Amino acid sequence: MNDVRETQERPKRGLLTYALWSVALIGAAAVLYVIAASCIKPGGGPVDLKTLAHGQMAKLVVSERALPPPGTPVLDPDGKTIKLADLEGPVMVVNLWATWCAPCVKEMPTLAKLQAAYPGRLRVVAVSMDRADDREKARAFIAEHGPLAFYQDPKYAMAFALDPPAEGFPTTVIYDAKGHERARLSGAADWNSPDARAVVEALMGEH
Repeated sequence: MNDVRETQERPKRGLLTYALWSVALIGAAAVLYVIAASCIKPGGGPVDLKTLAHGQMAKLVVSERALPPPGTPVLDPDGKTIKLADLEGPVMVVNLWATWCAPCVKEMPTLAKLQAAYPGRLRVVAVSMDRADDREKARAFIAEHGPLAFYQDPKYAMAFALDPPAEGFPTTVIYDAKGHERARLSGAADWNSPDARAVVEALMGEH
């Protein structure tokens, strides 16, 4: 009789053991989830771009104030007057350049590659500071560096409207998806480098 009873109780003990181990594993998984969640910024919060200011981005200056783009009018690819704030979309990299600026000309292919790498996620706005008489020359230069589009500010107004004003050309200002200036870089850089991509990808991850 005892043998029969013991035989009947073994499956019950086995099920109980399995149930206890299952509960323990679920509990452990829940603890790991809480620990992992505490290490991740909720909602992809603001990143500290200062930690990425090295290599090609060594001269990157992180903005202390989240300023919107200046309201200075520029000419779009169709020759219409617009403002940078009108360009809805994702992270925006605004590059002030001119055909007579050798460093500007040198870095433009890297900006084109950066734009091509993130279609729909990044907008590179190359704003020519060339005079109105040189519009077609500047347009032809940008046409060689697709998928960049041609924008122009023949009065240099945007360079002075920035806060603080641009120190020279090229000057590149980076805006987050909310339209706030997050950083800028004076001088040329390789914008297709891993250093530059890390900066824009960090901002993309915020939203």
